Amino acid sequence: MDRKMKKVVFILIIAFIAVGFYFQKFFTKFNLPAETQNVTIDGKVYKLLVADNEIEHTNGLMNVRKLSDADGMVFLFDKPKIQIFWNQNTLVDLDVYWMNGNAVVGHDYLPSIEKTKSTVIIQSSTPVDKVVEIIRK
Repeated sequence: MDRKMKKVVFILIIAFIAVGFYFQKFFTKFNLPAETQNVTIDGKVYKLLVADNEIEHTNGLMNVRKLSDADGMVFLFDKPKIQIFWNQNTLVDLDVYWMNGNAVVGHDYLPSIEKTKSTVIIQSSTPVDKVVEIIRK
C-alpha cells in the first residue's frame, strides 16, 4: 500500500470512529430497559425503569430528555457498597435517593450537564444496594 492510500485509510478510520461517537448518543436512549418496578419514597409511588446489569448501570438516563411511561430509573446492585454517580450526558435534572432495601438513607440533587457545563459527581455516604433517580419536572 502506498503512502497516499495509507493516509486515505487512516482518515476514513478516524471519520468512522468520530461518526460512531456522534451517533452513539442517539442510540443510547433507545436501549433503555423495558422492565419497570414501582418504588415508594416518602409515601409517593414512582414507576421506574430497572437497571440491573453493568450496561444499564453505565448508560442510566444518559441522553434522555423525558420518559413517557416512567418517572425515572432504579439501579439495583448485588450487594451494598458506596455508589458514585455523575451527570455526564445527563440532559435532565435528577433527585437521587440512596437506598438500602426499601429504606432511604440519603438524598442528593444532580443537575443536568446543560446547567453545570461540567461533570458533577455525587456519592452515597453509606453503602447502598439501590439508587433511585427521579426526573425533576
